[in-house]
Amino acid sequence: MYAFGLCVDEQYLLPSLVTLGSLAETISAAERRSAAVRVLTLDLTRQHAATMAAFVDRIGFGSFGLRWARPSRRALKVDDDYITETAYLRFKFTRRFLDRPYLIYVDADTLPVDDITGPLADLGTDRLGLVADEFNSTIGQRTALPGLAQDRPDLAGRPYYNSGMWWTSADLLDTIRAGVEVALATGRRYLYHNDQDALNLWLLDHPHVQPVPGRYNTYELSRFLARSDWTRRHTTRDPHPTDPALLHFVGSAKPWLTTTPSTEHVRLYRTALARTSRELRRLGDLGIDAQPSRSRP
Repeated sequence: MYAFGLCVDEQYLLPSLVTLGSLAETISAAERRSAAVRVLTLDLTRQHAATMAAFVDRIGFGSFGLRWARPSRRALKVDDDYITETAYLRFKFTRRFLDRPYLIYVDADTLPVDDITGPLADLGTDRLGLVADEFNSTIGQRTALPGLAQDRPDLAGRPYYNSGMWWTSADLLDTIRAGVEVALATGRRYLYHNDQDALNLWLLDHPHVQPVPGRYNTYELSRFLARSDWTRRHTTRDPHPTDPALLHFVGSAKPWLTTTPSTEHVRLYRTALARTSRELRRLGDLGIDAQPSRSRP
């Protein structure tokens, strides 16, 4: 019924496998056999693509597909050096490539800890399931489409969503892609969070969003609070969530980096990382059994 989609580059291969391995543990063996994994990449080598295919088969998914793709020629990278054009590939999924009626898109800096397929249960065929961004939940707040609320006061306070998790019908993918192209062409002056802003800009005039509860895209906060309290200016949530379905390690302090504080959920991630590395050794590919040298959301 559904495909899990990821966008992966060479620097992000190992984290993507951690995400997939953890994802497999959250659903039953029968569900894994009926689910697909679909990957878009800019630069994976054929060897690493083959390793990913073998890994996906080993953890029990019934179908794997990978394609090399390029982002839109209008793709604009504004915010943060750790973000690459790979993020824009999320708009390149097609119905034919999925070969499934639904897509669950997952950023590769996430750790699924419970079943994340729930939002599909009541998702309309013309709806895109998204979670509100925890640090910038509304237009005009901090860096959510900066400048737009001044030019369009009527849009101030409208919801702003994180693009790291999607739930959508394959029928809507062409519409999303075309809408983002228009946003990139006409709204570049408002872009700060790159592809995420382009998606949000389009959604303001197209009522396709179906809000999804925050537990399905929960920001990991403790590693930030280990160094400063800046997140408390933007969220009052307890940094130790009791019911997350997915932990999202936003920002540059990725959990696989040795410089990141070893908080509870970072340790949980590193346990999953060690487990993934053991599986890769069993597959005989030692070339990616190492920490990525940089990060990307």
